[in-house]
Amino acid sequence: MTLDDLKYTATHQWVRLEGDGTATVGITDHAQEQLGDVVFVQHPEVGRTVKRGENCAVVESVKAASDIPAPFSGEIIEVNAAAAAAPEILNQEPYAAWLFRVRIGHPSEIGALLDAAAYRNLVNGK
Repeated sequence: MTLDDLKYTATHQWVRLEGDGTATVGITDHAQEQLGDVVFVQHPEVGRTVKRGENCAVVESVKAASDIPAPFSGEIIEVNAAAAAAPEILNQEPYAAWLFRVRIGHPSEIGALLDAAAYRNLVNGK
C-alpha cells in the first residue's frame, strides 16, 4: 500500500481502509512536522463508540497538545500500545506508527475523506 492508497482528513490524519469494515488511523507527516517532537499519546478506550469529528485521542508534543478527531463514526477496536510507549515513532515513521483502529459504523462517511491528491492540495494551500 502506498501513500496514494490512503485517505486523509482535513485535520491531518491518514486513514487506511482495511477491506473488512475497519480502518487504521494515524497522523500525517505534515501533522508531525507541525507538532514537533511528540512526547505523549493518549489513546481512545477500546470499545468506545465515536461520532465523526468527535475528539477521541490526544497527541502531545513539545509545542502543543492536539486533539485527534474520529474520521468517521464507529467503534474503537484496537489501539497501538507501541505509540504510547514510544511516542517518538510518530515523528520517525508517521505512516507506519498508527494510533487506533475503528470498525466503521457508517460507510457513507468515508466519502467525506480526501484522496491523496486533494490532501496534497490542502497542505500546499491550493
